[in-house]
Amino acid sequence: MSLAANPPKKVVLAYSGGLDTSIILKWLQTEFGCEVVTFTADLGQGEELGPAREKALKMGVKPENIFIEDLREDFVRDYVFPMFRANTVYEGVYLLGTSIARPLIAKRQIEIAEMVGADAVCHGATGKGNDQVRFELGYYGLNPDIRVIAPWRDWAFKSRTDLLKFAEENGIPVPSDKRGEAPFSVDANLLHTSSEGKALEDPAEEAPEFVYQRTVSPEEAPDTPEYIEIGFEKGDAVSINGKAMSPATVLTELNEYGRKHGIGRLDLLENRFVGMKSRGIYETPGGTILLTAHRGIEQVTLDRGAAHLKDELMPKYATIIYNGFWWSPEREMLQAAIDASQGFVTGNVRLKLYKGSVNLVGRSSPYSLYREDIVTFEDDAGAYDQKDAEGFIKLNALRLRVQAARDRKMGRND
Repeated sequence: MSLAANPPKKVVLAYSGGLDTSIILKWLQTEFGCEVVTFTADLGQGEELGPAREKALKMGVKPENIFIEDLREDFVRDYVFPMFRANTVYEGVYLLGTSIARPLIAKRQIEIAEMVGADAVCHGATGKGNDQVRFELGYYGLNPDIRVIAPWRDWAFKSRTDLLKFAEENGIPVPSDKRGEAPFSVDANLLHTSSEGKALEDPAEEAPEFVYQRTVSPEEAPDTPEYIEIGFEKGDAVSINGKAMSPATVLTELNEYGRKHGIGRLDLLENRFVGMKSRGIYETPGGTILLTAHRGIEQVTLDRGAAHLKDELMPKYATIIYNGFWWSPEREMLQAAIDASQGFVTGNVRLKLYKGSVNLVGRSSPYSLYREDIVTFEDDAGAYDQKDAEGFIKLNALRLRVQAARDRKMGRND
């Protein structure tokens, strides 16, 4: 049944306070006459969120229907850190900064909808991107009966000119920089900044420097390297240079180190879940440092079999998150396996930061599996009998020798 034939009565809108979601708010009110509840999440995007409340009030939203929540600790502790325990990257390089934020926003929208008795939720994602999928898979994974409104797929507006006209007709302030075509769109949170569209749509052209907002150019970074030490407990970063910190504080501090040294820039032509390729410019300064550090502490604490299995599972886990299936049984199953591997991933990692690079230079752990008495080229005092290697090699070579003998008999020498 269409929205017009069966309009919603109360809608929880994911509301940034920006022009697009303000237009959506007014569209919901004027098109369906429904009550709108706004939800604005502080995920560390670096914007003042107070204006979102003022804008919602001016547009007739009741004070009790305005939710603005600081979710930075929840975001890092319950979403970013679990993802980093898997050393997760999509298509080999992307640290999934946008993808990992959507499940939390969806979760709070559903919780708020239940609190206020709303019969629908609404997001501002377009019909071409991945975020519509991520939001809606999250909604349905948490409440199978929830009604979802996606204005970019439903309304009659055909152009940005139509949107601006609607905004002016309904008293929605239009900033001067929004009247022309925006040079690119931006999504930001504590983990990353993502820029795409407009000036970035030709993948053959280098992205202009003004696109980068979170990092200095590596060429302009300090000429002197900086060393830092990150402490881990059970796979999660808990300190920097010996100072204990909360999850969000750790990532905030690492972002500053990364910004200063020009770390974490990525120009990626990625494969979207909806089927098209898109070009994104990503900045993940603290996350890039954290990924290197976590792999470093695993080097000294994880058994080879567990480490290699994690590396095999990771691409699947990354795709699950990228495609929006955070609340799926397969993600939870993989998470359980990943978390089980982290029991002894505790210790300290020393890193060298210099002009866009982060290099691992030291690692130590009370649970280290590294045995100098075994690996040393000096006298190992009987810790390892080198003669044992002969039988090991012969057993592993047995099938190769059998095959080679057959091939020689058949006259095959290639």
